[in-house]
Amino acid sequence: MLETQRQLPSGAFGQQSSGSGRPLLGASGMYCIPQRLGQMDICKGVVSLATAAGAIYLLYKAIRAGIKCQPPLCSASPICVARLAIEREQRGRDSGELRRLLNSLECKQDEYAKSMILHSITRCVYLLESEASTCTNDDITLVGSMLDDKDNSVKIQALNTLKAFSGIRKFRLKIQEHSIKVLELISTIWDSELHIAGLRLLNNLPLPDFAHPQLRRVMPALMEILQSDYILAQVQAAQLLSNLAQKNDLLYDILNCQVHSNFLNLFQSAQPGSLLHEVLVFAERLSEGRSSPHYRAVQWHYNEQSVHEALFGDDSRLADRLLALVIHPEEDIQIQACKVIVSLQCPQDVGVRPSCPPSHSCFNNAE
Repeated sequence: MLETQRQLPSGAFGQQSSGSGRPLLGASGMYCIPQRLGQMDICKGVVSLATAAGAIYLLYKAIRAGIKCQPPLCSASPICVARLAIEREQRGRDSGELRRLLNSLECKQDEYAKSMILHSITRCVYLLESEASTCTNDDITLVGSMLDDKDNSVKIQALNTLKAFSGIRKFRLKIQEHSIKVLELISTIWDSELHIAGLRLLNNLPLPDFAHPQLRRVMPALMEILQSDYILAQVQAAQLLSNLAQKNDLLYDILNCQVHSNFLNLFQSAQPGSLLHEVLVFAERLSEGRSSPHYRAVQWHYNEQSVHEALFGDDSRLADRLLALVIHPEEDIQIQACKVIVSLQCPQDVGVRPSCPPSHSCFNNAE
């Protein structure tokens, strides 16, 4: 169109020259401008329509490809397993996913596949308790055998799976049979994730009496975990030690266990509230245990760097730490600190090695 304008003489557009030398637009030119603008709008409309049609076609192809490429029904992905399990549970029928996963665990798998399968089994047990209840002790034995795998990630996932199954009462006795192995793993492998998984399992089970000899052997390892820098592992270790402190035949082993010189740092107000609460419960249980008639009937002797000397010895600064925790910002820490203070009344029997004068509070010296 521009080429046509160049070829036509100026008169065709009704241009006239003014006195200033500028061309003037004639009447015929005014009629050509709307025509040209209309043609341009038509071109733009055609281009927009073609673009929209192309976009719709591409969207159609994407949707069609998505429909054709559905995920497989049996996937090791925990998200896929959970989705399928929930969908089938809502329909009121057995998903079958848990049984298929357990069957696949029996096949030869690499470490990564075993970890993923165990993780998926754990999810299924939590999501489908009724379906998990139909499992057998042989299934627990199968999962327990994964504790012997050479890969730590497989061990950790197996511990998590056993923890999930331990929520079903009928499996607890069978899972207790693996407690010795769990204690061995905790004491021989220094891995915080493994410690957390193993201790969570042990804290969810009533430990049988036949495990007590092994518990005595691993007591130093448990105390090391308590004094480590991994908060979640420390919390779990404190919970387990608090439970063990209620066992008469294990109390002395705990009190005589060697600790670091900075053991009382666990009672500093700067510690996380979850850890502070658990170590305070631990101290209360130890204090109550050493004051029991059964324990006071024997004259015990302790190592210089033992838990007993750190908490209840003549040079212990536990009283100062407890008094500082009475004004802790968290109310449950205040309450628990007060409970420990109340429990720290010295035994009055002569047969017990005194840590402070008879008939007086252990806080007298601190005051």
